Amino acid sequence: MNNFTFYSPTEFVFGRETESRTAELVKKYGGSKVLIVYGGGSVIRSGLLARVESVLSDAGIAYVELGGIQPNPTDPKVYEGIELGRRERIDFILPVGGGSVIDTAKAIAVGIPYEGDFWDFFIGKAVPEKAVRIGVVLTIPAAGSEGSGNSVITKLDGLKKLSLRTPEVLRPAFAVMNPELTYTLPAWQTACGITDMMAHIMERYFTNTEDTEVTDRICEGTLKAIIYEAMRVTIEPCNYGARANLMWAGMIAHNGTCGVGCEEDWSSHFLEHEVSAVYNVSHGAGLAVIFPAWLTYMAEHHAGKVAQYAARVWDVPKSTDCKAMALEGIRRFKSFLHSIGMPVTFRELGIEHPDIDLLVKKFHENKGERVGNYFPLDSKASREIYEIANR
Repeated sequence: MNNFTFYSPTEFVFGRETESRTAELVKKYGGSKVLIVYGGGSVIRSGLLARVESVLSDAGIAYVELGGIQPNPTDPKVYEGIELGRRERIDFILPVGGGSVIDTAKAIAVGIPYEGDFWDFFIGKAVPEKAVRIGVVLTIPAAGSEGSGNSVITKLDGLKKLSLRTPEVLRPAFAVMNPELTYTLPAWQTACGITDMMAHIMERYFTNTEDTEVTDRICEGTLKAIIYEAMRVTIEPCNYGARANLMWAGMIAHNGTCGVGCEEDWSSHFLEHEVSAVYNVSHGAGLAVIFPAWLTYMAEHHAGKVAQYAARVWDVPKSTDCKAMALEGIRRFKSFLHSIGMPVTFRELGIEHPDIDLLVKKFHENKGERVGNYFPLDSKASREIYEIANR
């Protein structure tokens, strides 16, 4: 196990009707004028936005709003939020929504106190040293952004989808997590979220770091819990227990717990970022296509941990043939993805003729000549993975 520092200071307020505590939490963490960030109409139709506005008003907390954040969030809304936040002198940002809304709020948070272009942080030109404080009211368990210091934004100029990772600066002060708010999520969105949280775990699980038994078992146990609850929520969308476990799993998947002591990989996420940047598909659905393709490539080139994954997560009988074990585990993973309505090929994703040349080009332009740690990908390897996804 590698040396590590684990820092996760977010206060999680979990359970029924916890959104009623939002104003109390904003005050606790120093907020007096709030920028509420939200997406489309669901938080309006459900009445959640009105309830949040009401508790803030009752507590004497002023607020302004930025709505219209779309999935695969892009830079124009970030610039709009930075300008609004500066003009209104806000001192706290409250995203009400899922990962896209939270990621946008984080980019705004580092952009407001910075004299340059917020995109400098995403391209590595500058490192954030401060940010406006953030609290979250979560509506979609998926990205885990409510517990992480990460943000992913697409710059429309060049369709560059890049991530910023600054846990010391960007972890939310609090996250309000009411599983009841997820009852009305469409089955597709629920399934995309399940796939995303599984991928977050697997990016950490597939490591060459030795003697990580505790971390491995946390990953495997959380994956098995997600698989179990995914089947329950498919049958009973309003099952509180299933929704609650999935909501907590999404946070666990991405706050660092599943990666302590390990060298992480992340090449599958970066491969998918190019797909969703170019074709604007749901991130979780894109991962459902890319991750099995990545695993299939690894079954041929670096099968050891994939065989362990197959045995411990998918109950594949152990044998001396690691490749065969790995391939059977991948088959069971793909069968599970199909069972919750996810695609596993480009064609099933709605991309009949993917421009693999473009995807490979952008992947290495954005991430370098060799990408990932479990088995670093050169352009030949990344092309093969995209081609496997196209079969």
